Amino acid sequence: MNYSTIVVADDPPLRTITLNRPERRNAMTPEMQMELIAAMEDAATGGCRVLILAGAGDVFCSGLDLSTLRGAMDKPTAELRADAVRVAKLFRTLYELPIPTIAAVHGAAIGGGTGLATICDFTVATPAAKFGYTEVRIGFVPALVSAYLALQIGDKRSRDLLLTGRIFDAAEALRIGLITEVVAAEDLAARVQSLAAALVVNSPQSLAATKRLLAAQNKAWLDAAVEVALEANAQARETADFSEGVAAFLEKRKPVWKR
Repeated sequence: MNYSTIVVADDPPLRTITLNRPERRNAMTPEMQMELIAAMEDAATGGCRVLILAGAGDVFCSGLDLSTLRGAMDKPTAELRADAVRVAKLFRTLYELPIPTIAAVHGAAIGGGTGLATICDFTVATPAAKFGYTEVRIGFVPALVSAYLALQIGDKRSRDLLLTGRIFDAAEALRIGLITEVVAAEDLAARVQSLAAALVVNSPQSLAATKRLLAAQNKAWLDAAVEVALEANAQARETADFSEGVAAFLEKRKPVWKR
């Protein structure tokens, strides 16, 4: 396939998908989301044994491209839900992919970018990497990422990160179990390759079966959590706070919330 927002590089049995909008800090558009889903599904049905996710330029992924959300309140409710369903499919595809996944995080991974980075089976980050679920800062709801976050670090810590919307560093992400390890920037590529090599020697059938097992154990909970999250995501897009938050971000000013 020809992709316009990502770069897919195959070095059998590895596939590296690089988010490739560095001029926009690799912010996700609907097109990028669909391309990521297609590239992951293609990897799962081909000869790929390990999938690596990376970002071009100085950051991993700054989250959703908010410029695409301007005017979201004018969309029909069905269209708002379709936007949420697409994001949910992206995260679920990554979570349930039957091959091991590794995120190589060298810069900021914010909002949905934090979701992409941490839903991977392994997340290797540099000391300069930054994370954050910043949706509440723009009047949005961190709905879809919240389900996966709760699975990984529990309810109390999730509330801290989701309600404050604060940015946290790689050291804290490692301490709370959100990422796998922190390595020096100059060692990131080599460490990701060595981890991939350690995975490749394992039985592909066993790896796939193990991933299916882990996904199945959480399926009922995730199904229910994602369904609730879809509604919250769609409803949040119709609020005055969301409209004000997006406008303030794009206009580079502080939002003025209505009481």
